[in-house]
Order: sequence, then C-alpha cells, then structure tokens
Amino acid sequence: MYLLIPGRHQLLTNFQFGYLQQIISQGIHTQSDVFGREIPQRGPVEAVIFAITSANHSNTRRNPLPFYLRSIAIEAMGNELTVPVYSYGIDDVGNLPNFASYTIKRIRHDSDFQFELSPENTVVICSTPVLHMYTQLGYTVLPAELADVQSWTYSQPMPWDIVEKVAQSEDWQNDAYIRSQMHKAAYNVWRKYRQGEKVQLLFRDTMIGSDGDLTETRDYNVYVRQMDDIAEMKFRDTAEYIQPGRIGDIGCAVGSWIKLACKQDGLRESDFYGIEVSRYLYEICQQRKVNGEFDDPFVFFAKKNAVTGLVFEKHSMNTIHTSSLTHEIISYGHPGDLEKFIRNRYEELAPGGIWINRDVVGPYDKEKTVYVWLNEEDGSNDELFSEFDDRHTLAAYLETLSTKARFLRFARDFRHKEGYHLNYKQHQVAGREYFVMNLRDAAEFLSRKDYTDNWQSEMHETFCYWDFNEWQEQMINAGFRIHPSSKAFTNNWIAENRWQDRVALFTLNNGKLIPEPWPVTTMFLMGVKE
Repeated sequence: MYLLIPGRHQLLTNFQFGYLQQIISQGIHTQSDVFGREIPQRGPVEAVIFAITSANHSNTRRNPLPFYLRSIAIEAMGNELTVPVYSYGIDDVGNLPNFASYTIKRIRHDSDFQFELSPENTVVICSTPVLHMYTQLGYTVLPAELADVQSWTYSQPMPWDIVEKVAQSEDWQNDAYIRSQMHKAAYNVWRKYRQGEKVQLLFRDTMIGSDGDLTETRDYNVYVRQMDDIAEMKFRDTAEYIQPGRIGDIGCAVGSWIKLACKQDGLRESDFYGIEVSRYLYEICQQRKVNGEFDDPFVFFAKKNAVTGLVFEKHSMNTIHTSSLTHEIISYGHPGDLEKFIRNRYEELAPGGIWINRDVVGPYDKEKTVYVWLNEEDGSNDELFSEFDDRHTLAAYLETLSTKARFLRFARDFRHKEGYHLNYKQHQVAGREYFVMNLRDAAEFLSRKDYTDNWQSEMHETFCYWDFNEWQEQMINAGFRIHPSSKAFTNNWIAENRWQDRVALFTLNNGKLIPEPWPVTTMFLMGVKE
C-alpha cells in the first residue's frame, strides 16, 4: 500500500511526521477516513509519496519556496521514517477540475511507471477541499488535521498557518510556538536558506499579488508581443550609453533588451542580470535561456521586486536599465515607493555607473486647463458603457467607438478602482463642443486611447505622475548627476497616426482658442553616480 500526500508542502509540521509514523507502525486499517468510515485497505505501507504541487512556482506569497527546497525538507524528514519517501513535482496548470487525475498521471510518468497509483493500492492524505477530487476517483482519503469535513474545522494547525506565523514573527527562529509546530527538517531548511526572511519580505509586499503578478487583468500574450516589437528601437536608443561590466535590466519582461545587448562586441566580457517581478514573464526568460537564445552564457535571471529593496549588491553595477517600468510603481504601489526605487538604484551602482531609464512622462505645466476637441464621427456613439466578461470582446467593442465616446468610457474607467475621479466639463465655443480639463488628464487619455487590447489593465495605470523637470529633481535629490543626453519628447508616430484628426488641444485666451502643441509622451532619463 502507498500513502499519497498532495499539497504545496511549503512547510512540514511535527503533527504530519507523527501522523505518518502512527499509520506506518499501526497500519492504515487503524484509521478512519474523512467521513468517519472504516478503512477497507489492508497491508503494510510500502512507500510515502509526496506530490508537490505548484512545483514550477517560487518567490511568491503563495509559493515562497522553490521545489528543490521543499523536496530537500521532505527527503530529510523521510529519512526518519521506516519506509521510503518519494517526491514528485506537479506543475501549476491553472484551475483544472480533474487535477487529481493529472497528478496521478504525472507521478506515473515521472516515476518511469514505478508507481501505478490506484484506489486499490493507494490511500490519500489530504485535509483541504482538494480531497473531493480524489474521492470522486474512488480513493480513500485520510483526514490528517481535518476534524470535520462538513464545517472544515481542524484539530491541528495547518502547515500554512505556521507559514503565516513566520511571516508575522519578529524572531521566527526562536519563536516557541513555531518551533513546537515546525518539523526540524523544515526548520533547518528554512533557517539555512533564509526562507523565513524571504517569507516576511513577500508578505510585506502588497504591490504584488499572491501568485507573483502586478495585475490579474493583463493579457500577457499581447504584452509580450508588444515588448518584442519595440525592443530593437529601445535598444538602439540606449546602446551607446551602456557601460560594460555588470549590466542589470530591471523589469526585463521577456529578456529582449538583454538578448540584443549580448550581441554587442563591446559587451562580450560583461555579465547580464535580468530582474522580473512577474512570474509569467520570468518563466519565459528562463525558457529562452534554456533555448539558447542569448549569445552570452553569463546571463542570469531572478524573480524579485526592486521596489521593496535592493536587487543587486551595493556599489556593484556598472549599468542599470529600466524601460516602461517606473510608471507601474506609482500605478500599483504606495506613496514614497518611487522615491525609494530611485534611491535603491543609486545604492546599487558602482561609482561612475549609469542608470538608463526610458518611460512615459507627464506633460509640462500639467495642471493648466485645456480645451479638447474630440472627433465624434470616426465611430459609434451608442452604448458607451457596455460590459463584457471577455477582454477580446471588450477590445473589439472599444474599437467601434468614436474618439469622443472612447474618452467618455475612459473618464469613467480610468483608475476608478483606485478612487480617482477625472474631472471635466463640456463647453461650447463658436458652436463647437469641447471638453475642458487639466492637461494631465488629457495626456492620460491620449496616451491610452488606443490600448484597447489591454484596456482593463491599462485603466489601473497612470502615465503622467511627474513631468520631466520633477523627475530630474527627484534624481538629483537621490545623488545622481543628470546625463546631458537626457530628454523628454513627443513620439511623432503616435501623434501622426493616433491623434491627428481625432483630437485637438487648445487653451482659451480672451475668448479665443489658441492651438496647443502635443504633449510630450516619453522620457529618456539617465542618472550617473559620481
């Protein structure tokens, strides 16, 4: 007979060890199943099999430990039992109704058919709602910590309860309660590899979701294509300023910038470090490395959040590159996070090192009032606020709207969940309708009006927080010298292809409308550490 224990297994408890010992020594038949029934299976336990789910996830609140550390702890605890213990990694495959069946098949495959698990030769130990997946397949399930399957009450703390205690403890290694609950195999791994400190950092990081992403509404297939499409243009803008040595790309997305940098003869002896907070994008970077897409073997990727602390050693980096990143810190973070991010980059640079930052930027004089003409004849003006569950259907619908209608939709949706209210009024001048608002809100709409593919995600983000002068002031306050090639500019392609004949900006002077130039869209800001 086999014992199968599915779960994320981030932490092992003394209860789990004692429970296994009891079953192995006294026999499965001495237990009752989750419904209080007698166990029909007889025979000694031949092996314990841990199915480690979410094995491809790590460094997130939900899955802080990588698979190999979870497996090490299980192996160490298993050495104290009298039967063999095996560990198999089960990747996260989303919300799969037949996940139990998938797990059984993965173990069969990964064990080279050593384990043909079935309800006749296997009893499952599970104390979460996942157990119903196994009972539906005919497996007998032992309850472990679960006291009542109807009310989901527990007789013992669950392993995740102890993880949360570690996250909250000021001194987890010496906390009497944690030490009494945590099995020594897990405790030794957590202490040796500083996992307690990692868990505390991850739980403090409210900017990132529990599965390691900034937003749940972004279509990453679209996002990845966009990043790859513009990577070469962005690299050309930055190439001449890159200093060889240790080169870091924070918010590296799918590694496109690093891939291009690796091809440069002058950077052949450099080491490249990609930092990405999104689990999905980080995994693509790792796969690209496995595929051999980077010319330089000294390319390393890490999944970290650069807002919460340093991601490189102090005074170690010759070049740090960021692109389309800093506006997300304001969009998803808290007051002061962006200032902290700037200081962290200064700390990481070696003397003479450079931080190259390309991103969107707010317009100059962003609080001034502007009159905005919006084309209402280039699309539909009906049913502006229709709702759709599918983002692709929403995108197709938004494409049908006129520029005026799309603005009205934008004014309602823009950072609504963050509590922002876009103030505007409608005003007639010489028989023509204009929308009156501050230049910042007008620029926010101009920057996003055609981002229909990712509309729900983009509505969380602000592009116009600081203007270029405010950015330079913050950089100087952190200690940087501003490189003379830094600039803010208007993307002429966007102006000609997305704004012309659709939008026009004016200021009102003595009752007359004065045409206003297009606002700047982009900054190329470089800070040098003296």
